[in-house]
Amino acid sequence: MKPINKSKIIIATGGTGGHIFPAYSLAKNFIKNNYLVEIVTDKRGLQYLDKHKDIKFILNNSATIFKKNIISLFLSIFIIFYSYIKSLVILYRARPKLVFGMGGHASFPVCIAAKTLNIPFIIYENNIQIGKSNKYLLPFAFKIFTSYRDLVGIAKKYNPKIIVTGNIIREEILNFKKKNQFAPDTLNILILGGSQAARSFGEFLPEIFKQCKKENINIKIFQQCVKSQATKLSEMYKDLNFDFELFNFTNDISKYFLKTELAITRSGSSITAELINCNIPFISIPYPHAADSHQDKNATYFEKKGYSFSVTEAEVNKKLFPLIKSFYKDKKILDRMVQKQKEHTDKDVFLKINKVIESLLNE
Repeated sequence: MKPINKSKIIIATGGTGGHIFPAYSLAKNFIKNNYLVEIVTDKRGLQYLDKHKDIKFILNNSATIFKKNIISLFLSIFIIFYSYIKSLVILYRARPKLVFGMGGHASFPVCIAAKTLNIPFIIYENNIQIGKSNKYLLPFAFKIFTSYRDLVGIAKKYNPKIIVTGNIIREEILNFKKKNQFAPDTLNILILGGSQAARSFGEFLPEIFKQCKKENINIKIFQQCVKSQATKLSEMYKDLNFDFELFNFTNDISKYFLKTELAITRSGSSITAELINCNIPFISIPYPHAADSHQDKNATYFEKKGYSFSVTEAEVNKKLFPLIKSFYKDKKILDRMVQKQKEHTDKDVFLKINKVIESLLNE
């Protein structure tokens, strides 16, 4: 066994699943390579990570300055300043050799504190459109790791800072294997989403599935839903005589990937990266209120690549059912998406990251 590398790395991340899960995967990779690792996140992030005892987590709440209300704006500025001061204390005590910003407003004050203390920091962007926090941090960052070469929103003068690493996702997803065999007489559909998406999907997707029943389209449903919707959805699907399974949140999503022929999801970068790497065709319904419309841009990009189809929330009633019907009638459409997805892989993501980190820490 290698001796522990005394170089400490602080990972700062926002609290959404799209930030937290890549942050945790990155931390596991660094620990595997014998670095000392701590994650700084907000209270939302701790809700995802409180069951993981193998990594030290530090709570540091922050806020966004993009507020319409003037009182909320001043309150946010105060919270950010307090978070910055706390970040200085955290970094001074931890004395890391490197800070890794995963995006989200909770990562911003930590990275600014790193700059103040002359600690190099790297930022990571897994969307097609660079996020606001990362955009403001870019001038001070040592490098920016990106999931895709086609990242937009970066001035050309920062191109030398860009390193395309691929998507930071769980190793079990990178090693996932599945035989893509499409049954001729049924369509297994997986519906995915965090709390907001699950609630929205639970409201309008059952009406789409009713149309499937009317036209004798045989579907099996695996649906992520919020607990408050489970009883209503269960009764509805039983009345329609659907074969279905409901679940809330699971760390073992791959067991559903094995059963799935088609996924319906938001266009968040983390879940779409997992679906692409697992070669699961999907329909993305972008969250209409996402910052800088980044989910719309993700969805458009994936559709152009042939990985998926995109339907806006406003178009769901008009376009979603015809899409599902076309997949049911012609599984070759799904197979073409699978073949396109196989052209993309993130299997080398940690090799690329480790090479850069080792070079930086050895300087």
